Amino acid sequence: MNDFLEQRKKRLEEFKRNVRKKQITYKPLDIPEGLFIKCDQCGAAIYEKTLEVDHYVCPFCDYHFRMSAKSRMTLITDEGSFHPLFDQVTSINPLDMEGYEDKVKIGKDISGINEAFYCGYANVVGLKVAIGVLDSFFMMGSMGSAVGEKVTRLIEYATMHKLPLLIFSASGGARMQEGILSLMQMAKTSAALMRHDQEGLLYISILTNPTTGGVAASFASLGDIMIAEQSSLIGFAGARVIKQTIRQDLPDGFQTDVFQLNHGQVDMIVHRKDMRKMIYNILKLHKRDETI
Repeated sequence: MNDFLEQRKKRLEEFKRNVRKKQITYKPLDIPEGLFIKCDQCGAAIYEKTLEVDHYVCPFCDYHFRMSAKSRMTLITDEGSFHPLFDQVTSINPLDMEGYEDKVKIGKDISGINEAFYCGYANVVGLKVAIGVLDSFFMMGSMGSAVGEKVTRLIEYATMHKLPLLIFSASGGARMQEGILSLMQMAKTSAALMRHDQEGLLYISILTNPTTGGVAASFASLGDIMIAEQSSLIGFAGARVIKQTIRQDLPDGFQTDVFQLNHGQVDMIVHRKDMRKMIYNILKLHKRDETI
Protein backbone atom coordinates (compact mmCIF):
# COMPACT_ATOMS: atom_id res chain seq x y z
CA MET A 1 0.00 0.00 0.00
CA ASN A 2 2.87 2.40 0.82
CA ASP A 3 4.47 1.66 -2.58
CA PHE A 4 1.15 2.36 -4.27
CA LEU A 5 0.77 5.73 -2.53
CA GLU A 6 4.38 6.70 -3.26
CA GLN A 7 3.94 5.83 -6.93
CA ARG A 8 0.76 7.87 -7.09
CA LYS A 9 2.47 10.85 -5.44
CA LYS A 10 5.35 10.80 -7.95
CA ARG A 11 3.03 10.53 -10.95
CA LEU A 12 0.85 13.36 -9.66
CA GLU A 13 3.89 15.62 -9.29
CA GLU A 14 5.03 14.79 -12.80
CA PHE A 15 1.51 15.34 -14.10
CA LYS A 16 1.40 18.82 -12.54
CA ARG A 17 4.77 19.71 -14.12
CA ASN A 18 3.48 18.60 -17.52
CA VAL A 19 0.30 20.62 -17.04
CA ARG A 20 2.38 23.75 -16.48
CA LYS A 21 4.44 22.93 -19.60
CA LYS A 22 1.34 21.87 -21.55
CA GLN A 23 3.01 18.53 -22.24
CA ILE A 24 0.40 16.11 -20.90
CA THR A 25 1.11 12.63 -22.23
CA TYR A 26 -0.87 10.49 -19.75
CA LYS A 27 -3.37 10.69 -16.93
CA PRO A 28 -2.27 10.46 -13.31
CA LEU A 29 -2.79 7.24 -11.37
CA ASP A 30 -6.11 7.49 -9.49
CA ILE A 31 -7.28 5.75 -6.36
CA PRO A 32 -10.58 3.96 -7.03
CA GLU A 33 -13.58 5.70 -5.50
CA GLY A 34 -14.48 4.39 -2.03
CA LEU A 35 -11.10 2.77 -1.37
CA PHE A 36 -10.25 5.37 1.30
CA ILE A 37 -12.56 7.25 3.67
CA LYS A 38 -11.65 10.59 5.22
CA CYS A 39 -12.06 10.93 8.98
CA ASP A 40 -14.38 13.82 9.90
CA GLN A 41 -12.37 14.58 13.04
CA CYS A 42 -8.67 14.26 12.19
CA GLY A 43 -8.83 14.29 8.39
CA ALA A 44 -6.85 11.06 7.99
CA ALA A 45 -7.43 8.89 4.91
CA ILE A 46 -8.39 5.44 6.17
CA TYR A 47 -8.41 2.27 4.10
CA GLU A 48 -12.06 1.16 3.97
CA LYS A 49 -11.35 -2.47 4.90
CA THR A 50 -9.31 -1.33 7.90
CA LEU A 51 -12.21 0.82 9.04
CA GLU A 52 -14.64 -2.08 8.67
CA VAL A 53 -12.43 -4.43 10.72
CA ASP A 54 -12.15 -1.76 13.44
CA HIS A 55 -15.97 -1.42 13.61
CA TYR A 56 -15.87 1.98 11.89
CA VAL A 57 -13.62 3.65 14.46
CA CYS A 58 -10.75 5.84 13.24
CA PRO A 59 -7.43 4.13 14.13
CA PHE A 60 -5.71 7.53 14.48
CA CYS A 61 -8.05 9.63 16.65
CA ASP A 62 -10.73 7.16 17.86
CA TYR A 63 -13.53 9.04 16.10
CA HIS A 64 -16.62 6.82 15.79
CA PHE A 65 -18.16 6.82 12.33
CA ARG A 66 -21.87 6.20 11.83
CA MET A 67 -22.75 2.51 11.80
CA SER A 68 -25.62 0.72 10.07
CA ALA A 69 -28.27 -1.05 12.13
CA LYS A 70 -27.31 -4.47 10.81
CA SER A 71 -23.61 -3.93 11.54
CA ARG A 72 -24.50 -2.76 15.03
CA MET A 73 -26.65 -5.82 15.63
CA THR A 74 -23.83 -8.10 14.48
CA LEU A 75 -21.37 -6.35 16.81
CA ILE A 76 -23.55 -6.55 19.93
CA THR A 77 -25.48 -9.84 19.70
CA ASP A 78 -24.29 -13.45 19.74
CA GLU A 79 -23.76 -14.94 16.31
CA GLY A 80 -26.94 -16.45 14.90
CA SER A 81 -29.07 -15.45 17.89
CA PHE A 82 -30.87 -12.43 16.43
CA HIS A 83 -34.49 -12.91 15.30
CA PRO A 84 -36.15 -9.85 13.70
CA LEU A 85 -39.59 -8.67 14.77
CA PHE A 86 -42.22 -6.45 13.14
CA ASP A 87 -40.45 -6.14 9.77
CA GLN A 88 -43.85 -5.86 8.10
CA VAL A 89 -44.39 -2.40 9.67
CA THR A 90 -43.41 0.17 7.04
CA SER A 91 -44.09 3.84 6.30
CA ILE A 92 -46.98 5.18 4.26
CA ASN A 93 -47.59 8.78 3.22
CA PRO A 94 -50.46 9.93 5.48
CA LEU A 95 -50.15 13.63 4.56
CA ASP A 96 -49.50 13.07 0.83
CA MET A 97 -46.16 14.86 1.05
CA GLU A 98 -44.56 15.20 -2.36
CA GLY A 99 -41.50 13.00 -2.83
CA TYR A 100 -41.88 11.23 0.53
CA GLU A 101 -42.28 7.75 -1.00
CA ASP A 102 -39.11 8.29 -3.03
CA LYS A 103 -37.13 9.22 0.10
CA VAL A 104 -38.42 6.13 1.92
CA LYS A 105 -37.40 3.95 -1.03
CA ILE A 106 -33.91 5.49 -1.05
CA GLY A 107 -33.66 4.83 2.69
CA LYS A 108 -34.57 1.18 2.15
CA ASP A 109 -32.03 0.79 -0.65
CA ILE A 110 -29.18 2.42 1.30
CA SER A 111 -29.81 0.74 4.67
CA GLY A 112 -31.04 -2.66 3.51
CA ILE A 113 -33.94 -2.59 5.99
CA ASN A 114 -37.65 -1.72 5.67
CA GLU A 115 -37.70 1.13 8.19
CA ALA A 116 -35.30 3.27 10.19
CA PHE A 117 -35.79 1.03 13.26
CA TYR A 118 -34.45 -2.53 13.13
CA CYS A 119 -35.47 -4.71 16.07
CA GLY A 120 -36.00 -8.20 17.46
CA TYR A 121 -34.80 -10.48 20.21
CA ALA A 122 -31.33 -11.94 20.62
CA ASN A 123 -28.69 -13.06 23.10
CA VAL A 124 -25.84 -10.94 24.42
CA VAL A 125 -23.19 -13.35 25.72
CA GLY A 126 -25.96 -15.87 26.40
CA LEU A 127 -28.43 -13.46 28.03
CA LYS A 128 -31.70 -12.96 26.14
CA VAL A 129 -32.77 -9.38 25.41
CA ALA A 130 -35.18 -7.39 23.29
CA ILE A 131 -33.06 -5.10 21.14
CA GLY A 132 -33.64 -2.29 18.66
CA VAL A 133 -31.35 -0.05 16.63
CA LEU A 134 -32.13 3.18 14.80
CA ASP A 135 -30.32 3.39 11.47
CA SER A 136 -29.06 6.88 10.59
CA PHE A 137 -28.64 5.81 6.94
CA PHE A 138 -32.44 5.59 6.66
CA MET A 139 -33.66 9.21 6.50
CA MET A 140 -31.26 10.09 9.33
CA GLY A 141 -33.02 7.65 11.69
CA SER A 142 -36.03 9.96 11.85
CA MET A 143 -39.10 8.77 13.77
CA GLY A 144 -42.35 8.59 11.85
CA SER A 145 -45.47 6.55 12.60
CA ALA A 146 -43.87 3.26 11.53
CA VAL A 147 -40.74 3.80 13.63
CA GLY A 148 -42.83 4.78 16.65
CA GLU A 149 -45.04 1.74 16.18
CA LYS A 150 -42.06 -0.61 15.95
CA VAL A 151 -40.40 0.91 19.03
CA THR A 152 -43.68 0.57 20.96
CA ARG A 153 -44.22 -3.02 19.86
CA LEU A 154 -40.67 -3.94 20.84
CA ILE A 155 -41.17 -2.41 24.29
CA GLU A 156 -44.47 -4.29 24.68
CA TYR A 157 -42.78 -7.52 23.54
CA ALA A 158 -40.09 -7.02 26.19
CA THR A 159 -42.76 -6.35 28.82
CA MET A 160 -44.81 -9.41 27.86
CA HIS A 161 -41.81 -11.74 27.87
CA LYS A 162 -40.13 -10.15 30.92
CA LEU A 163 -37.01 -9.22 28.97
CA PRO A 164 -34.45 -6.47 29.48
CA LEU A 165 -34.62 -3.89 26.70
CA LEU A 166 -31.75 -2.35 24.71
CA ILE A 167 -32.28 0.50 22.28
CA PHE A 168 -29.47 2.16 20.29
CA SER A 169 -30.58 5.62 19.20
CA ALA A 170 -29.19 7.51 16.21
CA SER A 171 -31.66 10.07 14.94
CA GLY A 172 -32.27 13.57 13.68
CA GLY A 173 -35.64 13.56 15.47
CA ALA A 174 -39.29 13.33 14.45
CA ARG A 175 -39.97 12.82 10.73
CA MET A 176 -41.23 16.15 9.43
CA GLN A 177 -43.06 14.59 6.44
CA GLU A 178 -45.61 13.09 8.87
CA GLY A 179 -46.22 16.20 10.96
CA ILE A 180 -48.20 15.71 14.18
CA LEU A 181 -48.43 11.95 13.53
CA SER A 182 -44.69 11.66 14.09
CA LEU A 183 -44.77 13.86 17.21
CA MET A 184 -47.46 11.59 18.71
CA GLN A 185 -44.91 8.76 18.75
CA MET A 186 -43.02 10.54 21.53
CA ALA A 187 -45.92 10.07 23.94
CA LYS A 188 -46.75 6.56 22.69
CA THR A 189 -43.23 5.18 23.15
CA SER A 190 -42.89 6.87 26.55
CA ALA A 191 -46.16 5.37 27.79
CA ALA A 192 -45.04 1.88 26.73
CA LEU A 193 -41.77 2.37 28.62
CA MET A 194 -43.70 3.31 31.76
CA ARG A 195 -45.50 -0.06 31.66
CA HIS A 196 -42.16 -1.82 31.09
CA ASP A 197 -40.76 0.00 34.12
CA GLN A 198 -43.79 -0.89 36.27
CA GLU A 199 -42.96 -4.56 35.71
CA GLY A 200 -39.54 -3.96 37.25
CA LEU A 201 -37.71 -4.59 33.99
CA LEU A 202 -34.40 -3.09 32.88
CA TYR A 203 -34.11 -0.62 30.01
CA ILE A 204 -30.63 0.35 28.79
CA SER A 205 -30.61 3.32 26.40
CA ILE A 206 -27.50 3.77 24.28
CA LEU A 207 -27.12 7.17 22.62
CA THR A 208 -24.99 7.22 19.49
CA ASN A 209 -24.03 9.93 17.02
CA PRO A 210 -26.28 11.85 16.63
CA THR A 211 -29.24 11.53 19.02
CA THR A 212 -31.38 14.64 18.72
CA GLY A 213 -34.91 16.04 18.38
CA GLY A 214 -38.03 14.09 19.27
CA VAL A 215 -36.12 10.84 19.80
CA ALA A 216 -33.79 12.48 22.32
CA ALA A 217 -36.84 14.06 24.00
CA SER A 218 -38.68 10.74 24.40
CA PHE A 219 -37.63 7.10 24.64
CA ALA A 220 -33.89 7.73 24.16
CA SER A 221 -33.69 9.72 27.41
CA LEU A 222 -35.81 7.40 29.57
CA GLY A 223 -33.36 4.57 30.18
CA ASP A 224 -32.73 3.13 33.62
CA ILE A 225 -29.09 3.23 32.58
CA MET A 226 -27.97 5.82 30.03
CA ILE A 227 -24.89 5.11 27.93
CA ALA A 228 -23.32 7.49 25.44
CA GLU A 229 -21.16 5.96 22.75
CA GLN A 230 -17.90 7.85 22.36
CA SER A 231 -17.91 10.72 19.81
CA SER A 232 -21.68 11.22 20.07
CA LEU A 233 -23.62 14.45 19.68
CA ILE A 234 -26.64 14.43 22.01
CA GLY A 235 -29.26 17.13 22.39
CA PHE A 236 -32.68 18.42 21.38
CA ALA A 237 -32.38 21.44 19.08
CA GLY A 238 -29.21 22.17 17.14
CA ALA A 239 -26.56 24.35 18.74
CA ARG A 240 -26.91 27.05 16.07
CA VAL A 241 -30.68 27.22 16.57
CA ILE A 242 -30.29 27.54 20.34
CA LYS A 243 -27.63 30.22 20.01
CA GLN A 244 -29.77 32.25 17.62
CA THR A 245 -32.80 31.88 19.89
CA ILE A 246 -31.25 32.82 23.24
CA ARG A 247 -28.65 35.15 21.66
CA GLN A 248 -25.90 33.87 23.93
CA ASP A 249 -22.68 31.98 23.38
CA LEU A 250 -22.92 28.30 24.33
CA PRO A 251 -20.42 26.49 26.59
CA ASP A 252 -17.43 24.74 25.03
CA GLY A 253 -18.26 21.20 23.96
CA PHE A 254 -21.99 21.83 24.17
CA GLN A 255 -24.05 18.68 23.37
CA THR A 256 -21.01 16.40 23.18
CA ASP A 257 -20.89 13.08 25.03
CA VAL A 258 -18.47 14.51 27.62
CA PHE A 259 -20.68 17.57 28.21
CA GLN A 260 -23.71 15.34 28.78
CA LEU A 261 -21.77 13.13 31.19
CA ASN A 262 -20.56 16.14 33.19
CA HIS A 263 -24.14 17.45 33.44
CA GLY A 264 -25.77 14.17 34.47
CA GLN A 265 -27.63 13.36 31.25
CA VAL A 266 -25.76 10.07 30.77
CA ASP A 267 -24.23 7.64 33.25
CA MET A 268 -21.14 6.68 31.25
CA ILE A 269 -19.30 7.04 27.95
CA VAL A 270 -18.29 3.75 26.34
CA HIS A 271 -15.97 3.07 23.40
CA ARG A 272 -17.59 1.02 20.65
CA LYS A 273 -15.16 -1.87 21.05
CA ASP A 274 -16.12 -2.13 24.75
CA MET A 275 -19.88 -1.73 24.26
CA ARG A 276 -20.83 -5.42 24.11
CA LYS A 277 -18.82 -6.25 27.23
CA MET A 278 -20.27 -3.30 29.16
CA ILE A 279 -23.84 -4.22 28.21
CA TYR A 280 -23.23 -7.82 29.27
CA ASN A 281 -21.84 -6.71 32.64
CA ILE A 282 -24.90 -4.52 33.26
CA LEU A 283 -27.30 -7.28 32.20
CA LYS A 284 -25.54 -9.80 34.43
CA LEU A 285 -25.68 -7.39 37.38
CA HIS A 286 -29.43 -6.85 36.92
CA LYS A 287 -30.35 -10.42 35.98
CA ARG A 288 -33.71 -11.36 37.46
CA ASP A 289 -33.73 -14.32 39.81
CA GLU A 290 -36.87 -16.22 38.78
CA THR A 291 -36.65 -18.49 41.84
CA ILE A 292 -37.51 -15.67 44.24
